[in-house]
Amino acid sequence: MKQYSYYQSPIGRLLLVGEDGLLEELHFPNSAEHTVIEDSWNHSEEYFTDILQQLEEYFAGDRQSFKVKMNLKGTDFQRSVWQELQRVPYGKTASYREIAERINNPKACRAVGGANGKNPIPIIIPCHRIIGNDGSLTGFGGGIELKKELLRLENIILT
Repeated sequence: MKQYSYYQSPIGRLLLVGEDGLLEELHFPNSAEHTVIEDSWNHSEEYFTDILQQLEEYFAGDRQSFKVKMNLKGTDFQRSVWQELQRVPYGKTASYREIAERINNPKACRAVGGANGKNPIPIIIPCHRIIGNDGSLTGFGGGIELKKELLRLENIILT
C-alpha cells in the first residue's frame, strides 16, 4: 500500500510517497499541490520517520548526503543518470556534459537534462547541483529560485 506524508521544509511543504519500505517520490511545493493522493493511500509520518529526520538535518546544514532506500522507476538511462547525480558531492556542481561523460555517453547532454528533469526524488537525488555547460542555472522542476536557494544552502557560490 502506498504511504505518503508531508514535510514542512524551509522551502515549503514537500510531499513524500513510498511503498514497501522504499521512497518513490518527493514533490516540491509547486508540484505537491497538483499530485493526486489516492483514497487507497495511507497517510503516515511513521513510515517516513528516518527520511524526515534526514531532511531536517539537511536543511539545518548538518547533513551532506542521504541514506535512503529508494525505488527508482524509470528507464535504464534515467536510472544511470540518477545514480550518477548521487555522486555529485554536497557543495559542488557538475554540468550536464560532465554527467553524460561519466555515464559513458558524451553526446547525451540533452538526454541527461531530460532525465534530470524527471528525477522522482529531488534533493535526495541532488538534481539541483547540475548546471549548464557554461555555468548557468538552467531549468529546474522546483523553479530557478528554488534551485538557487538549495545551492545557497550548500554554500555553492553562484556567479
